[in-house]
Formats: sequence, C-alpha cells, structure tokens
Amino acid sequence: MTVCSSRAALAVLALVVLTWSAHVSAQSEPGTRASSLGAYLSKVQPAEVIPGADRFGPVRESPAVAPVYRGDDLLGHAYLTSQFVDTNGYSSKPIHIVVGLDLEGTIVGAKLVAHSEPIVLIGIPERKIVTYLQSFIGYNPLKSAQTNQSPPRPDIVSGATVTVLVMGESVVRSALRVTRALQAGGSQVQATQAAPIQTMRVLNSTVDRTADWKSLVQQGAVRNLRITVGEVNAAFENSGNAAAMKRPEPGPPGATFIELYVALVSHPSIGRTLLGEAEFESVTRMLQPGQHAILVAGEGMYSFKGSGYVRGGIFDRIQLIQGAETIRFRDREHRRIGGLAAKGAPTFKEVDVFIVPAGAEFDPVAPWRLQLLVQRAIGALDKTFVSFELPYELPSRYTHVVTPDGKPVPPDAAGLQAGEENGVLSDRPLWQRLWYSKAAAIAVLGLMLMALTLIFFFQDLLVKRERLFDRIRLAYLAITLVWLGWVAQAQLSVVNVLTFTTALREGFEWKSFLVDPLIFILWSAVAVALLFWGRGPFCGWLCPFGALQELTNKAARRLKVPQLKIPWRVHERLWPIKYIIFLALFGVSLGSLAYAEMLSEIEPFKTAIVLRFVREWWFVAFALALLVAGLFIERFFCRYLCPLGAALAIPGRLRMFDWLKRYRECGNPCMRCFKECPVEAIHPEGHINPNECISCLHCQVLYHHEQKCPVLIQRTLKRKRRTATAAPPIGTGAGAMQAAAGSDAAGQ
Repeated sequence: MTVCSSRAALAVLALVVLTWSAHVSAQSEPGTRASSLGAYLSKVQPAEVIPGADRFGPVRESPAVAPVYRGDDLLGHAYLTSQFVDTNGYSSKPIHIVVGLDLEGTIVGAKLVAHSEPIVLIGIPERKIVTYLQSFIGYNPLKSAQTNQSPPRPDIVSGATVTVLVMGESVVRSALRVTRALQAGGSQVQATQAAPIQTMRVLNSTVDRTADWKSLVQQGAVRNLRITVGEVNAAFENSGNAAAMKRPEPGPPGATFIELYVALVSHPSIGRTLLGEAEFESVTRMLQPGQHAILVAGEGMYSFKGSGYVRGGIFDRIQLIQGAETIRFRDREHRRIGGLAAKGAPTFKEVDVFIVPAGAEFDPVAPWRLQLLVQRAIGALDKTFVSFELPYELPSRYTHVVTPDGKPVPPDAAGLQAGEENGVLSDRPLWQRLWYSKAAAIAVLGLMLMALTLIFFFQDLLVKRERLFDRIRLAYLAITLVWLGWVAQAQLSVVNVLTFTTALREGFEWKSFLVDPLIFILWSAVAVALLFWGRGPFCGWLCPFGALQELTNKAARRLKVPQLKIPWRVHERLWPIKYIIFLALFGVSLGSLAYAEMLSEIEPFKTAIVLRFVREWWFVAFALALLVAGLFIERFFCRYLCPLGAALAIPGRLRMFDWLKRYRECGNPCMRCFKECPVEAIHPEGHINPNECISCLHCQVLYHHEQKCPVLIQRTLKRKRRTATAAPPIGTGAGAMQAAAGSDAAGQ
C-alpha cells in the first residue's frame, strides 16, 4: 500500500510539474529580435541603462534597439548584447546584457538581465558582476578605434574569469556594431568615424616564401615579447595589491618568466615557412573564405593557454585586441602544433594556431596586439591579474594597396586600412587536442575505473578477506575525495543530467559535452555501469561527496558517536523525497534550465567539492549540516535528498545482471544484513532494493563470513555434527575386542 501511494504521489507531482514547465517554456522564448529585446526591457528601468531616462520607445527591428527618452528628449539607445555578438559563456549558453548608449555612442549603462552561468548563479555574488560591468561606463568604442586605444581593463572576478571576460568583450564589441548600425541607418548618433576610405591595404599572397626563421624575425613577420620574473613581480607591486606582493614569483629577477612569439600564419608565405607544407595545408582546410589564423609560441615557466582552455573551452590568458575589437579564442578555434618547420627555429614548449572566431571584425593587415593575462593566487580561490601586450603589424612586403574594386594602387597612394571579415568559421571539432592536454588526468581516471571494474568482477575473492577489502575500499574512497573531487573537480551533478536532457530537446551537439574529458569519461562509465550494476558503482565509489560522507561517518564511529537506526516504516517513506526533488528539478528545467540550476543547489557538491567550502556562510552551513547529520545517520544526504542518485536509479532499473548473492534464509529468520546495511537498502524480508543500493559490498562480506553470517555459522555447526555422527563407533574394531576381553575378565 505504501509503495502504491508513493508511486501515485510521484506521478501526480510529475504531471503537475511538466504541465507548468510546458506553459513556462511556451511563454519564455520570444520570436523576433525586436520582441526579444522588448521582453528583457520589461526587467529594466530606463534610468538603469541611461541615467535620467524615464521611458523606452518602441523597439526597432533593424537594428534591434530601443530609443530611450526623458520626456520627449531622446537620450540614447538600449540594446541586447546577445543579438549582435556571440555571448556564450562557460555554460555554452548566451549571457544577456542590456546596454545603454548615449547619442555619441558612449556606453552609459549596462545591466545583466539573464544568463545560465552556474558559477554566477550559485557561486559568485552578483554585486561583483555589477561592479565589473560598471567599469565599461564612459567607454566610446568608435573614438577608441580611431586612436587604437584598448578597452577598459577592470579587475577580473576570481572564480569566474571566463564568464566576466566574455561579458566585457560582448559589451565592447556589441557597442561598436550598434553604433555603426545606427549611423548607417541615419539615427541621431553623432558621427565619430573618419570619412570613408578610397583605398585599402590587403594581403599580398604572391610574395615569395621566406627562407628561414631569422629572416622572418628580422622582417617583423614574427614578433616576440620576453617577460622576466622581475618584471612580473614589479607589475604586481605597481598594482598595489598587498596580498600579491607577499607571493612573488620564485627565481632570479632576470630569469625568463615567459617568452612569446606571434605570427600571421594564414599568409601563405609566412605560414608555409613556419608550419611546413603539410601542416599549413591542414590549417588552411580549417579556414573558411575570409578567415585568418595566428600562431602563438611560448617558452618559460608560465603557460599562455591557461585553465579556461580545459574547463570551458575558452582560453582565459590571451586575447587579440584590434581597435575596439577584443577577440577571445575557444577550443574549437585552436590547433596544437608539434613544432616549427622553419630553418633555424628554436624549440618551444607550446606552439599553437588560433583561428579568428566567427563574426569577429578582424583586419589582418591593420595593427593588432596580443594581450597576455598573468595571474597570481592571493588566497584559496582568489586571484589577481596584471597584463602585458605584444604588438604586431604585418610588414608591408606582405601586403599591397588596392581600390575598393580590387585594382592595385601604387604604394604612395595607400589609404587607410579597411576590411571587415565576416566569414563563417568551420566548426570542425578539435576536442582531441583538448583531451591530449589532459592525458595524465585521463590516465589516472582510467586506472581508477579499471580498478573498480576488477573489484566488482572479482568481488567474491575480495570480500572473503574482510580486512583487505576494507583497506581497499577506504583507499579508493580517499582517492575519490581528494584527487577526483578536490583536485580534478570531477564531481558529477544533477545539473549534468538536466543539461543533457535539454540538449536532446533543443539540438544535441557532442562538442558541448566533450570539452571536459573527465566529466565525459565519468558519465560514459556510469552509463555502462547502469547496465551491469545500477547506480551503485558511482554512488558508492565514484562520488566525491558520497566518499566524504562515508569517511566522516567512519571517523565518527571511531570516536564512539552514536549511530541512529531509522525505523523501517519511516525510512521507506523518506527515500521517495529524492525522487520528488529530481522530478521537480527536471520539470523546472523544461521551462528554464537556469532556474533549475539555481534550485539544484540542494546538492552541496559545489560548496563541499568544487569550491572546497570557500563560499557564503549559508551555503557552507547547509553543507556542514548535511555532513553532521551523516555522522549519526550514515550517508544521510544519499539516502533521502540526492536528486542525482534518484536520476541514476531510474535507468538503473534496466541492469542486466544481479551480482549480489543472497541465501534463502536472508530475512527469514536471519536479519543481520538488514540491520547492518549502511544505507538500509535491504528490506526486512531479505531482498535488496537496487534503487537504494550503493554497492558497498558489505552484505557480501557478511555473506562469506563464517563467524558473522548466521546462515554460515548454522551450516558449519551442522557440518560438524554430521562429521561427528559419521565417525566410527567406539564399539568396533580393536577397541571393541579389547573392551570385550576386559568384560570377560571382569566376569570371571
């Protein structure tokens, strides 16, 4: 009766949530560009984007902007960044920011209105993001483009480097494009650009191939920047950050911190010399018409690729700046090079080719610079940054000047550089290079998975040796917690499940799931394990937070902390809670994945594992409360609240094998396994509930233990009795004859 009522309640809840989410989803997606801006403007006060404004005018269709007024006076225009540039962040979903421009094209306001960045939703205070966006107020991209000045460089928000860099870049680039579009459409925006040019400088692809490395460097086709340890330390001292000053880079001041080299390798002459024929052809095949590629080579103690390359497919330590354009590179726009082919070229630790991303307004013959972000840890999770720039301009011998119709122009008649490249970048996946960079971590995870597979396949041999098995399990859980969780941060989450199901509905792409090798491998292993063993291998062995709960509980037992046994009737009414939580999250995700990610904070994984308890006090208090409960009730969170465990239990019902052995006497009369199961996954009548089992194998240790299993103890006693009964009677053989002889003597 209890099971039926629980299933009925779950079905009703699922129906309600799915109906509500479908209604939300139907209303949440605006149809046109103009209506999309209009939907977000309803969340913004006019004065928040343009000071002094009191109303928005009707949203224009092209460009998609809304005039902003004070009374009848036009003060400027508001627009949505995601409608003009790529704003995809760490979550691979757009970050929506409403920006206000005055009549001169100056940024006067910016408000974050919607995003799906998990670290901002549940990790970074929004006030830090607001402060970051305020740094761009007062910046005029058109004026800066004329003077070749860099955009503002606000302090990076520690823990959300990739996210805020994408935000800043999208604000600057979109402001430039919107201002140009308004000028072209005759809007009331004061012109700040120079008069249209009559000539343009373009690449000259007919230049003979340069012979060697030395010649390229002397010509300026290859530019370099050397930064010493002393220069880095001096830069952090000049930043005024006291914490950064206390952690100087080790080594002599004159030692090389990093030496960078850059070159435009989409030019045939430069590219063939540096890359060789075969590699140059491979790079060329990656390029669509109008796209360009630059080479970056580095040597020294600092890597120019950085952590974002691994986490979210975005390189967070380098960016290309040209005028008002800031171009950041992603993993799909990257190719690792084994070494340089040019004669006399030195050997570098890192050699990579980066493709200018789709939609970037990049002119290969105009000056640009590569900006390097140098970071320094100043706390457990906090970092501070300084930047260095490497300027680059293609030598004139690799260019020539033409008129707008393509006719050559004498060198002395050259005009201003021009050219906006708007080709579409090939989306050829390069995740193989990303996986190669994580080869060591992948190898360690592979060994862990292989060891766990052997443990399950040969469990009968291990569980017979109780002490050996306990040591192996403790060691495995410690590795799962420390290396897999706190070091590699490969903690699976119900957010991964929701993202996957959303991708199936909205357009599945493998590249979105291949950017994090460890998470992808773990999910693949979990999927296979579900068919063999159910959810147990992950929940019982590969979940870092689960390992933390079990290890802390074992420590509590050592300290004689009393353990609470939940009555069975209460227990079987509590475990459906996690299924209700999962169904609720899944239903909400159908309407709003971002909101579902916020609600998924019921998982303490981010607090305890990803951020290592360095968060706001209420998140830490919640995680600690769950761990404290686990000191008295082993794996309290796993039993009753974990939505990920519930999500895995549902397909886990499809498992093809039953590896856990039971006796007919289990449950009647023997109740030992029922009483000792760490998560109470064994019913009083003796059968194991696969939905709740975490495959800790404790019941299998008891199954084979001749001193603990009552069934084996009884069988051993019966065997001994049979042996005693089957022994030769005392009255037979020589003994009987002697006894008989003794009897006769006594009778006489």
